[in-house]
Amino acid sequence: MAFTADNLTVQKNFQDFFEKWIVEQKEHLHELISMSKSPNQADSSVQNLVNHVLNHYEEYYKVKSDSANENAFVMLSPSWTTILENGFLWIGGWRPTMAFQLLYSKSGLQLETRLDELIQGIRTGDLGDLSPNQMTRADRLQRKTIKEEREITEKMAKQQETVADSEMVELSDVMTALMENDADDDANGESIVNDQVDLAIERKEEGLLRVLGMADDLRLRTLKGVVEILYPKQAIHFLIAAAELHLRLHDWGKQMDEKKTHG
Repeated sequence: MAFTADNLTVQKNFQDFFEKWIVEQKEHLHELISMSKSPNQADSSVQNLVNHVLNHYEEYYKVKSDSANENAFVMLSPSWTTILENGFLWIGGWRPTMAFQLLYSKSGLQLETRLDELIQGIRTGDLGDLSPNQMTRADRLQRKTIKEEREITEKMAKQQETVADSEMVELSDVMTALMENDADDDANGESIVNDQVDLAIERKEEGLLRVLGMADDLRLRTLKGVVEILYPKQAIHFLIAAAELHLRLHDWGKQMDEKKTHG
């Protein structure tokens, strides 16, 4: 497993992929919205679009995993997202339990909009029309996700704490002493210590990579798990809400970044 890939190369390659992926997500959003406005579409056609969008998310996490294997630090500190988005990051991505907040928020909004129809017994087929069984399954999945999310958060905390372990403290002390001496014969000593630092950081990167992999796996499983609870036409509305939130946050973040840059 390589941990020496150039930061800028990994960063640029994934940024290029991300920008292409974002364009494709915008296209999928248009398709999803169009499908949501066609109530007579066969369930098979709706399911095919849902599967297509989920495959797009799978592609994202596959490429992200490959990039993380080259350099985990780059993937944990994304430069292709905005400061607004980064403010809400959890281990290099969105918090899995956010999927349930999104589901309940959209469900509540659609329920409020079409309450009269539901009272009259007219099925709306959107997220405002969740059945008691679906709500129970969503609650069960949410509880399971909360548990896993907490466990991964604890694992990340343990990995982050290793930056102050005895090895790192000793290396920082030795390097400081060599730099303070500022003697020519200390140059070789600094080189030796730098090699030791590289090895120490490589071991820590391995730990961070494992945790990042767990986090991304939970993200994708949660997304698929929520979609599995929903009927195909409901899944369309959920995927619309997910894409809209992601794209609009990205746009708002870019606007904020530009304002800060140009004052």
